[in-house]
Amino acid sequence: MSETKRQSYSQVEKERTFEKEFLPHIDSMYNFAYRLTFDEDDAKDLVQDTYLKAYRFIESFEKGTNAKAWLFRILKNSFINDFRKRSKEPSKVDYQEVESFYNSEDVDRTITTDLRVETVQDMIGDEISNALNSLDVDFRTVIILCDLEGFKYDEMAKILDIPIGTVRSRLHRARNLLKERLRDYAKKMGYKNS
Repeated sequence: MSETKRQSYSQVEKERTFEKEFLPHIDSMYNFAYRLTFDEDDAKDLVQDTYLKAYRFIESFEKGTNAKAWLFRILKNSFINDFRKRSKEPSKVDYQEVESFYNSEDVDRTITTDLRVETVQDMIGDEISNALNSLDVDFRTVIILCDLEGFKYDEMAKILDIPIGTVRSRLHRARNLLKERLRDYAKKMGYKNS
């Protein structure tokens, strides 16, 4: 792994770099975070954490390089670290919330078991978002980065910290999985098998 080149920024340069280089990508950052977490609050927290880290470690950002890719890498690493931390914690149950629900009139209503699906349905269509959300996070991430965010293979390799060959093979496999999961939907919409 190559050593990160340290930049020297004055306070004014830090603020200018943050405002001009980092802030324009906040919507893309939120969209990526949301597609990873499926939760508005978690996505906002992840973006906030990313921008705090970006400002704190701004000396690691090399002027003239791709700020968006640098931010995406921070966000992806934060997501993975948070995911690992949460997966080691025992599940938490809010018994007050459970009791309130079962005492409410909504108890007889049918509930979707995966509420994440409902939150992204309006974004890209039910079938497509369901298929994308059903992919493993590694496959979902490469599709988001390449097909939705428009990153190049070399940028994706830096963001994901994997070789370009792995990016290509993972993307190929992810697209095939997505294609397989959307086959019936495509037939219903009138597309022929190719």
